[in-house]
Amino acid sequence: MSIATKKGDKGTTGLIGGTRVSKSDLRVEAYGTLDELGAAIGFARSITDDSEVVEISKSIQQELFSVCAAVATDPETRRKGTSPVTPEMVEVLGAHVLRIEAMPGILSDWALPGDHSAAAAYDVARTICRRAERHIVRLVESGELEDASVLAYVNRLSDLLWLLGRVLEARAGVDSALRTGGGPKWSRAW
Repeated sequence: MSIATKKGDKGTTGLIGGTRVSKSDLRVEAYGTLDELGAAIGFARSITDDSEVVEISKSIQQELFSVCAAVATDPETRRKGTSPVTPEMVEVLGAHVLRIEAMPGILSDWALPGDHSAAAAYDVARTICRRAERHIVRLVESGELEDASVLAYVNRLSDLLWLLGRVLEARAGVDSALRTGGGPKWSRAW
């Protein structure tokens, strides 16, 4: 069996549950961006030599398949009250965020990506995550996605991706502060 089914040759694709939609459908854009995010995290992980960050990243990549499934499932075929994304998954990300924020040497201002390759790769992943979040918000606002855990997961994930970059910089002795000489602090993860 080939992956080239030719079913999408006319610009449609199948959701989980069998419904065919345009490849330009907002739901497809959202889960496609989540897929892109998983690949970006994989690239960042591949150039990271920090075992803790690698382990966290791999776990996130595995969970992103569940997040994609939640977004890619036809809402008409989903059983009410079920979701592959659990509040516990969101809590784990939140716990990582709190633990990393408490680490000494973690930047408390906006970072300028680029002084550390792996950290910059996590910053790219964070921006993709934020784009996925914007697509998911549109799905929620349109009533096409009712799973609150999906949005919470992606929001928490973008915070964590930003912090993973800062962990890598701190452990490498890199100062990525956007500004020098003080001044008012900016939001760290937007």
